[in-house]
Amino acid sequence: MGLSEAELQALWLSLSVALRSVAFSLPFAVGVAWVLSRGRFPGKTIIDGFVHLPLVLPPVVVGYLLLLGFGVRGPVGSWLYETFGVRLAFTSEGASLATAVMAFPLMVRAIRLALDAVDRGLEDAARTLGAGAFDRFFSITLPLMLPGILAGAVVAFAASLGEFGAVITFASNIPGETQTLPLAIYQAIQTPDGDAMAARLALLSIMLALGGLILSEVLARRVRALTGAPA
Repeated sequence: MGLSEAELQALWLSLSVALRSVAFSLPFAVGVAWVLSRGRFPGKTIIDGFVHLPLVLPPVVVGYLLLLGFGVRGPVGSWLYETFGVRLAFTSEGASLATAVMAFPLMVRAIRLALDAVDRGLEDAARTLGAGAFDRFFSITLPLMLPGILAGAVVAFAASLGEFGAVITFASNIPGETQTLPLAIYQAIQTPDGDAMAARLALLSIMLALGGLILSEVLARRVRALTGAPA
């Protein structure tokens, strides 16, 4: 496609940000999905609402809330900066945090649906045979919910590649640091004679998103075939 150095930089930064966001949030998504699927406690509906809130809030609002909490003057951000010298706002790490928050509900939903579909009779049978909680989880539950985990991770990765509002609000649009593909497209649109660059990056974004969705479906089918889970 004849990408320039700046365009390649935006591409690799997008891939890096998306990969880090998924790697960081996936274990938490599995835990939250387990709690929402199997837990029985007061306030579960409220927690479920908070988990899925980024899906319905404007991304700019999510970025603004992150700026209030994780900025250098925010309660969490100031503690991280004063204690460890870590600054998240206006950095690539902050961009990863913003995309992780926005993609987190997608992972939780996919994993929870897979977990709800697990036959609890198999877990009960393993319990009667003396299998402990961890043995049941790693030998029965985890393999059966693995298609949902993989699907959620890949879809979240694809969604992270396209996140714009939360990233530009919390991490800004800094070339080489936080300028991911959507931000590079936005800048190209605002630049005279930037139509060709915007078109190339938009086409690249479409290809990446479509590839991620196809990969998600292929992986889910492969894992279901290997584990014998229902299609």
